[in-house]
Amino acid sequence: MKDVTQLTDGWSLLHDGESLPAAVPGCVHTDLLAAGLIEDPYIGEREKEVAWIGRRDWTYRTEVAHDSAHERTDLVFEGLDTAATVTFAGRTVGTTRNMHRTHRFDVTGLAGELDVRFGSAYDEADRVRALTGDRPNVYPEPSQYIRKMACNFGWDWGPTLVTAGIWRPVRLEHWSTARLASVRPLVTVEDGTGRVEVRLTVERTAGGAGRTLTAAVSVDGAVAEVSFEGDEAVLRLDVPGARLWWPRGYGEQPLYDLGVTLRDADEPLDSWQRRIGFRTVELDRSADEHGTGFTLVVNGERLFARGVNWIPDDAFVTRVTPERYRTRLAQAADANIDLVRIWGGGIYEDDAFYDACDELGLLVWQDFLFACSAYPEEQPLRGEIDAEARDNVVRLMPHPSLVLWNGNNENLWGFRDWDWEPALGGDSWGEGYYLGLLPRIVAELDPTRPYTAGSPWSGSWDHHPNDPAHGTHHSWEVWNRQDYAEYRADVPRFVAEFGWQAPPAMATLRRALPGETLAPDSPGMLHHQKAEDGNGKLNRGVARHFPLPEGDFDRWHHLTQVVQARAVAAGIEHWRSHWPVCAGTVVWQLNDCWPVSSWAAIDGDGRLKPLHHELRRVYADQLLTLLPGSDSGSGSDAGGDGSGTGAGLTLAVVNQSATEWRTSVALRRLESGGGTLHRAVLDVTAAPRSVVRLPVPDGLVPDGASAKEFLAADADGLRALHFPVPDKDFAYPRPSYDVGVEPVPGQGDRVDVVVSAHTLLRDLLLQADRFGPSAAADTGLVTLLPGEQVRIRVTGCPPVTEADVRAALFCVDTA
Repeated sequence: MKDVTQLTDGWSLLHDGESLPAAVPGCVHTDLLAAGLIEDPYIGEREKEVAWIGRRDWTYRTEVAHDSAHERTDLVFEGLDTAATVTFAGRTVGTTRNMHRTHRFDVTGLAGELDVRFGSAYDEADRVRALTGDRPNVYPEPSQYIRKMACNFGWDWGPTLVTAGIWRPVRLEHWSTARLASVRPLVTVEDGTGRVEVRLTVERTAGGAGRTLTAAVSVDGAVAEVSFEGDEAVLRLDVPGARLWWPRGYGEQPLYDLGVTLRDADEPLDSWQRRIGFRTVELDRSADEHGTGFTLVVNGERLFARGVNWIPDDAFVTRVTPERYRTRLAQAADANIDLVRIWGGGIYEDDAFYDACDELGLLVWQDFLFACSAYPEEQPLRGEIDAEARDNVVRLMPHPSLVLWNGNNENLWGFRDWDWEPALGGDSWGEGYYLGLLPRIVAELDPTRPYTAGSPWSGSWDHHPNDPAHGTHHSWEVWNRQDYAEYRADVPRFVAEFGWQAPPAMATLRRALPGETLAPDSPGMLHHQKAEDGNGKLNRGVARHFPLPEGDFDRWHHLTQVVQARAVAAGIEHWRSHWPVCAGTVVWQLNDCWPVSSWAAIDGDGRLKPLHHELRRVYADQLLTLLPGSDSGSGSDAGGDGSGTGAGLTLAVVNQSATEWRTSVALRRLESGGGTLHRAVLDVTAAPRSVVRLPVPDGLVPDGASAKEFLAADADGLRALHFPVPDKDFAYPRPSYDVGVEPVPGQGDRVDVVVSAHTLLRDLLLQADRFGPSAAADTGLVTLLPGEQVRIRVTGCPPVTEADVRAALFCVDTA
């Protein structure tokens, strides 16, 4: 039987003639941090101080002693970052130039010193660029010339920290006769019977050539076996009564153990185990009267995808543990998210990521790793990309959560709109990957899943790549140039990116910018704002709705959080109300890789922004929303929530649950002081997975010119609000409320903060992390009418007084 020797201990990093302890898996930056030779580049402006690391060569070294009676010994690196020469016992055994694939070298008979010498990623990129010629890039760094995590070179939310190192496990594999080189399980279900087709490839030693081998596969008591003499075999078995794997919110997530063994007569040679799930997945791209659809269909159920985009959770990806993956993905599930898109400028994540998604019922949309750049299609990149795609398709295909392969991020759009075509002058730029190589690989290796050429992509060059009426759409004009009400101007078929920025939590800022007097334009805040004109866009977004605070950072911080949450909610509420024309929204973005002002719902220290709580509301199975216009799908009026006056309002009752929703919606036209001007009740029945849109009766529509009227809709604990003028023009009363602090019996670090409103309190927020870095509230933005009360549970809380609570409470106050 094959045996394995893990090579995780005893490594050193050579630095300026000295040998430092090194962690494997790890990277140069984390090793230098552990040795105290650099300071944390996430703090202040220290990122600039470590730029030299990415421009140097680095060597990792260990001594390897092993003794094996097997015929063959392979040295296997699951991930080398990135351009490396591997020397073992004084012999060069291989070179690498791709972070995203596994490398295997025959080292039979070798022992002694093992060196992995990493060349500078910049030098490698320069060598490739010299061979292929220049290509356009959104950023000035050379990420498209090296198969390395692109955002290592910086992004509009990330630092420039160009890593090197042995970033995934390394081992010796000792084997004889033959080994399992690849196992591809094609898992489907038909009429209640699970079907598993396992296609396997073996590698043989010289002594194993021509021998008859036996492979067996087992799932849930079902077993299939085949004997073969070549290098490939196919095994098929059925699992009667297989339980279906469903996305969260649609059913359960049963998983089955799949085992494969390889034998030579009765002698076991190798084995392989994974978990699988039985489900079908389709992508409906049918043309209709609205354009070209983009609807995921799982087990025959058409889905409105409630999604988020995922970036690497740390710029130093080896610090992301299985526990951290599970925490972050559980936070996603807690926000009623059911789809996570792994964005193409990062990595193919660790198996622990996909395992957690399998268990939590989170659908995974996996980009191939191309983002915002023109990529040469010549060697040496083309061969690397072919091998990388094959490696990762085979590695990830057992996971039932994986439902879509996507060719790239924004490159087809870039070619059309970002002046790439003239600059390229006919040179290759990646089209051959996205429309040729990658779909062929997916069709060959993983035909059970759909592939799309890019995001955004309209399906063909017959339409603009980012045409909202066809395929996937990225909506960035709103954040870049407009008010968030403009999300309501159209109904895309599937919104794969949109979002709004806000700074991180106060405790995160205080940790990352120690000693700094915080201001929107203080040095550390500006350094931790990577977006082009990011603060200008933040300020304009606030100023459209509120007087822009001058010299009051706390208020500015609160209002940017409010606008971020409102902006994303405005888009989702509008697009969800137009299901099934619009079949999904994927918010940019769930997470951050360091402390930064960004579009994330969870900041770089793992703290939840108000946006996260708002996602929980707007992604819930049942949603109420008030939309400007008699039918907001017309796009004729972009008003509402303080953004315009418009004629009429629409009440949308969204029911994504599997059961009928019968409810009574109480509509109240209110004055700012709390008095009721008019009231009505609408009885509504929404069928499963449906939307009901009803006009709001004229007597309930607030006066479009009034600074004192608004509309509230309430049903089954849900609330929707409509204010006809911007907040800065509305006659908000001076906020008045009582505060109570109630310890939770038997739980010393938990308290309930009870706020009782005497006046209208718009977008009340308790920033619990102001109590202490571990304190967190279970509630985000909440609007209270006079006489209403909210109870906010705070965990990780030190002893606090009413005065402490009042200092951490914020709400809209334009007086």
